[in-house]
Amino acid sequence: MDPLTIILIAVGLAMDAFAVSLCKGLAIGKVRFPQALLVGLWFGVFQALMPLIGFYLGQAFYDYISDYTHWVAFILLLLIGANMIKEALAGGDEELDGNLGVGIMFLLAVATSIDALAVGISLAMETGEIFVPATAIGVITMAISMVGVYLGGMIGDKFGNKAELLGGTILILIGTKFLLEGLGFL
Repeated sequence: MDPLTIILIAVGLAMDAFAVSLCKGLAIGKVRFPQALLVGLWFGVFQALMPLIGFYLGQAFYDYISDYTHWVAFILLLLIGANMIKEALAGGDEELDGNLGVGIMFLLAVATSIDALAVGISLAMETGEIFVPATAIGVITMAISMVGVYLGGMIGDKFGNKAELLGGTILILIGTKFLLEGLGFL
């Protein structure tokens, strides 16, 4: 998988975490580095772990669906991206507080990384690579989440829905690329 595609997948997946990070920053107010780092680590680690789990699940079923992997990858990324776009257009930001406790951060990290699980399955179908993409997804999500917390502290959550809309669009485009490659058009 080429580096640009890995980066685009990582950025697309990071948009949910970015939106939640903006809200966290807004609730915290004056953000300190340890708070931003904590949020970044929670989201980054889970965004790196979920594709690994999805990848190995995908490999377990690969033999059964190997002739249709480009379709599986396309459909998964289309569904994830469409759901992100739907949520962004609905404008239903959750009310979040500044709580950075283990319980709340665990739930938020899992909720924002479920999409990465499905992307891991897609990667098992399409590329056979996981460690570089999973690491990139985790590091990029961590950085974007830290920026989100700081931005939230400065300007609030004005960009949360737009970020999620962009992320969903990126994932749909990458899914379309996988489909076109699988069908021999690229």
